Amino acid sequence: MPTRRTLVTTAAVAGLATGLAPGLSWAEAGAPGYLSAARLTDGSYALFGLDRDGRDLFRIPLPARGHAAAVHPTAPLAVAFARRPGTFALVIDCATGRERHRLTAPAGRHFGGHGCFSRDGTRLYTTENAYEIGEGRIGIWSAVEGYRRLGEMPSGGIGPHEMLRLPGRDTLVVANGGILTHPDSGRAKLNLPTMAPNLTYLSAAGTVLEQVALPSLYRMNSIRHLAVRQDGLVACAMQWQGTLTTIPPLVALHRLGGGPARLLGTEQVEQRATRGYAGSIAFSADGAMVAITAPRGGRMHVFDAERGRLLRRFERADVCGVAPAPGGFLATDGGGQVTLVSRDATAPQPAPAAALAASRAWDNHLIAL
Repeated sequence: MPTRRTLVTTAAVAGLATGLAPGLSWAEAGAPGYLSAARLTDGSYALFGLDRDGRDLFRIPLPARGHAAAVHPTAPLAVAFARRPGTFALVIDCATGRERHRLTAPAGRHFGGHGCFSRDGTRLYTTENAYEIGEGRIGIWSAVEGYRRLGEMPSGGIGPHEMLRLPGRDTLVVANGGILTHPDSGRAKLNLPTMAPNLTYLSAAGTVLEQVALPSLYRMNSIRHLAVRQDGLVACAMQWQGTLTTIPPLVALHRLGGGPARLLGTEQVEQRATRGYAGSIAFSADGAMVAITAPRGGRMHVFDAERGRLLRRFERADVCGVAPAPGGFLATDGGGQVTLVSRDATAPQPAPAAALAASRAWDNHLIAL
């Protein structure tokens, strides 16, 4: 499977999909390693391209607060999504810093903050809330026709948030958080007594291949964010909607066709320190570790992905973004810091000047390219 920095020399369809001349690659965008949205000191918002050490490469203004981004599989394109319940998504040429297209959610829909491209890059899939009927949808957009809306399909549940594509195939995995919302009520949660999150695997045609629910005891553990290992193992980060007296595990691992999800937790003192809220999740580059961030508790937990035991914790106020990096993970926080977190140590990567760090507050996600 080609990397996202593979030159687009033989994939003519990718050239059509992006509207860019064949030959452009992520190298033309300065070979960024990561994307992240941030709030600036003047109250405006931007999408940043960062190198592998977490240093700025480019900055592209956003019309409002951003959340996550979908990265094209070959060409230097990213789709930056509004924070839920926003209705905009910007297709950004990361080689030139130009906005190439602007997507608007159809009437009666808002974006869930996440999306992904098809394996060949010709289609974009977006998580959406059909809020008038209280159902989740996956929007389908043609990247070869200027991101024309092709249609939609059921997400398999309520409140779809993050969605990823399994490596090497056009199978989508959707985190249906189970929480009903409506723009007239802001971000209020309207169905907590009956919420039922699930993890749904969909074919590109919308066929439900498998659905996985949590044990009834954890029915109020909203499945929000996902990471996928190269062998297809899916990691889920959850947000507990019940009482904070006892916090259940906030990490689950699952494989398509592999039976029930496996929950990863630790002793209650650390579980309670998360305040029941996992903000982001990522596998290490070698797949041996999986990490979640808990911004409300100022915690990051790193687990052994095979044995399920907690390897280490990292404490940082408002830490939320996390992505694989050599030796472990890069983590971003609301104070503008980027930190390398390995199994045994942490280090600013590199230590930014105080004024630079204070010039932005990193948002929820750090997207590896």
